[in-house]
Amino acid sequence: MSIWLGLAGFGIVFFSAVLMVGLSYLRRKTPSVFRDIPAFTRLRQAVGLVVEDGSRLHVSLGRGALTTPQSASALAGLALLRRLADLTSAGDRPPIATSGDATLAILSQDTLQTSAKSSEQAVFDPAAGRLTGLTPFSYAAGAIPAIRDENVSANVLMGNFGVEVALLTDAVERESTFVLAGSDDLTAQAVIYASAPEPLIGEEIYAAGAYVESSPLHSASLTVQDILRWLIIAAILVGALLTLAGVL
Repeated sequence: MSIWLGLAGFGIVFFSAVLMVGLSYLRRKTPSVFRDIPAFTRLRQAVGLVVEDGSRLHVSLGRGALTTPQSASALAGLALLRRLADLTSAGDRPPIATSGDATLAILSQDTLQTSAKSSEQAVFDPAAGRLTGLTPFSYAAGAIPAIRDENVSANVLMGNFGVEVALLTDAVERESTFVLAGSDDLTAQAVIYASAPEPLIGEEIYAAGAYVESSPLHSASLTVQDILRWLIIAAILVGALLTLAGVL
């Protein structure tokens, strides 16, 4: 049974990958149209102000280790970090990335370095990608000084958080700076919805790359998500009908 489940999982991943590649090719020829999410519109405005006034952008990636199911939100945060680093490359100060996982901190440094190499104006600062703590509250406590003491005017909290995200949103509120926040954890989503003016709910965190125009693959991934969603709905309905008919 486990073998068949593994093969089914591999088939879904392979099917999704083929769809993403094909749709990304089509996206290069036709512009993508998405529903309006005000948080991303305000994020682009905040990033523009960061470049204009010489302040810094802070991206906090959470604690999602790459060997756990929470890695998806961490990878979404890294994709957003890369795009935002490119957008702020013309500014005076590079963005700061904080995280609560060692591997994630290394990847954030690599992401910032890659962005700096692709820009003639940006300078890579190894200290910009930081591991601020290995436990939930030590991570939050270590990230707060980046929000308060380094001339940060825009914050993005994107990744796996718990209730400790309240400490980060409270620090942002005290500094009266912009914050966009999203998490894959339901508890953190509830805290963010109550404490952040620009919350991302549910799967909106996985749409971040497409909304900031990272690559055609990110736009294609949203279409693939919709296709898979409808296939799951169809499978549930078919299963229910077969159960009522006594076949299953």
